[in-house]
Amino acid sequence: MKEIQINEIKGFKIGHAQNHDGGTGCTAIICEAGAFAGADVRGSGPASRESELLKPLSIAQQIHCVMLSGGSAYGLAAGDGAMQFLEEKGVGFDVGVGVVPLVCGASLFDLVVGDPTCRPDKKMGYKACEAAGTKQVAQGNVGAGTGATVGKFLGMDRMMKSGLGTFALEIDTVQCGAIVAVNALGDVIDYDTGRPIAGILTEDKTALASTREIMYKEIARQRDVFSGNTTIGCILTNAKLTKNQANKLAAVAHNGFAKAISPVHTSVDGDTIFVLATGEVDANLDALGVLSTEVMARAINEAARSAQPAYGLKTAADFLG
Repeated sequence: MKEIQINEIKGFKIGHAQNHDGGTGCTAIICEAGAFAGADVRGSGPASRESELLKPLSIAQQIHCVMLSGGSAYGLAAGDGAMQFLEEKGVGFDVGVGVVPLVCGASLFDLVVGDPTCRPDKKMGYKACEAAGTKQVAQGNVGAGTGATVGKFLGMDRMMKSGLGTFALEIDTVQCGAIVAVNALGDVIDYDTGRPIAGILTEDKTALASTREIMYKEIARQRDVFSGNTTIGCILTNAKLTKNQANKLAAVAHNGFAKAISPVHTSVDGDTIFVLATGEVDANLDALGVLSTEVMARAINEAARSAQPAYGLKTAADFLG
């Protein structure tokens, strides 16, 4: 096993566009040749685009882009930019009179940082596609992670800045990577040590507290919990997968969320994972599931560690030596 950069997985192009003053952005993951795809939604408050395409009974077997964005449901408009970009390149499902690019996506809620009226739109989505390439993918306050935050059970006053992270591994000929924008209600937990990296702050904001312990203390209380959350990500692989297998892999990859975010999949998160597979090499599905779990958890850790201070919020760097 060796660590690789996510841009080393052939067949994919990744690009970001963002508005730092507005506190939002989007990330395009393009596979012009088409990728077998699946998705799994575990949170109760998702904002998603074309999720029906990924169900087993849908006729479409491959899609051409996943668009991850901020802006809550407004941000789904970024997918329209991908549609225009891909159509102009002749990429899409041939319908006889032209092509229809198949673009799926999900959005997270980042309206409480920056300018709440600034949201990813068609123009920003197009720019993310223009920026998509095979160079090393930027992390932190970029793309869909521009306005991402964590640790929000007690509201905005004690939350921290998060961002977008990537991580990829290669075993033999099998490559598997994850890209994720971490905007969770809960805390980010180190995959190797189990210690918190970022999340809810103590009352004096000098240290990390524990969302889990705070929730336990308030188990009999009905708190109006801040609802601006959702972690969204995508597994990229060169493995041969059917559509059903891609959906199964998306479900298993949520174990990476569970290993790196606590609590996760709450009623006020819309946690969503996509899978894109180019179908280049054979792979054991269960082994690939274990690998997907690890790369997703480590990508979540990278999202927290790579975040830069913004909007008056502290980052993991404030507490890590």
